[in-house]
Amino acid sequence: MIDVVIPTVFAGFSHVNAIFTKANRSQFPSGNKIQGFNFGITTNSDLHEVESNYQLLLQQLGLEKENLVLGKQSHGTGIKVVSEAGIYPETDGFITTSKKLYLGIQVADCAAILIADPRNNIAGAFHAGWRGAINGILPKGLAMMKEEGGNNKYFHAFISPCISHKAFEVGEEVAQLFPDEFCDRYSYKKTHIDLTGYIISQLTRGGIPPKNIEVSDSCTFGNSEYFSYRREREKAGRMLALIGFK
Repeated sequence: MIDVVIPTVFAGFSHVNAIFTKANRSQFPSGNKIQGFNFGITTNSDLHEVESNYQLLLQQLGLEKENLVLGKQSHGTGIKVVSEAGIYPETDGFITTSKKLYLGIQVADCAAILIADPRNNIAGAFHAGWRGAINGILPKGLAMMKEEGGNNKYFHAFISPCISHKAFEVGEEVAQLFPDEFCDRYSYKKTHIDLTGYIISQLTRGGIPPKNIEVSDSCTFGNSEYFSYRREREKAGRMLALIGFK
C-alpha cells in the first residue's frame, strides 16, 4: 500500500476525494535513481517507472488513467479549465466541474493547493511554489473557479506539506518580493520566508473562510517522509496531490 495523507477538510463531503502521497522510500531498493514512489513526470527517473507508480496508486484508489489530469509544470501561473484527461504543457493549475476527472499536482517543497466547492461541484488544484504564489496563481485560480459557478463561501482548501518557514532561507532578491509580514529577517543569518502563511493570506483574501482551510504542519525539507528538492536536488522525486469527485 502506498502511504498517503487524507485531508480532513473534505471529510464531511462524501463525494469529494482528495489525497497527498508520501515518499514511501522503504518500498524501493537503494539502487533506484530516486528512492520511493516518484510521481514527477519531468524528473530524471525512467518514465516507465513513473508510469508504473501512477498505475499502482490509481489501482489502490480505484481510478483509471483515463480520469487523470496532469501538467508539465513550469512554476508559472497557467491554469486550464478541463473537461478531458491528459497531460497539459506549461500548466500549473486546473479547474474542473467534471465528475469523472481527477486533478493532479506534483511537488517537492512547493505547496499543492487542493480546493473544492462541494455544493456546486467545482474542484481546483494548484502548484504554488514561491514563484507561482508571488505571481498570483491562487488569486487567479479562485477568480476562475468563481467564473465557473463556484461560491467562495463554500470553498474548502487543503495546503499540502511544503517547505517550512524554518527551512526556507532565501536571498534578498526573493525576500523583497514578499510583504514584510512574511519575511523573517531577524531569527536567522539570512532571511526566511513563510510561504504557508503567505498562501493562507491569499486564500482568505480570496474569500475562503479560515475554518475551511486545512494546513499541513509537515515540512518537506525537515521530514524525510517527503521528497525535498532543496535537500535532495536531482535525487528528489515528486509527491502527488489529487482531487476529484466520486
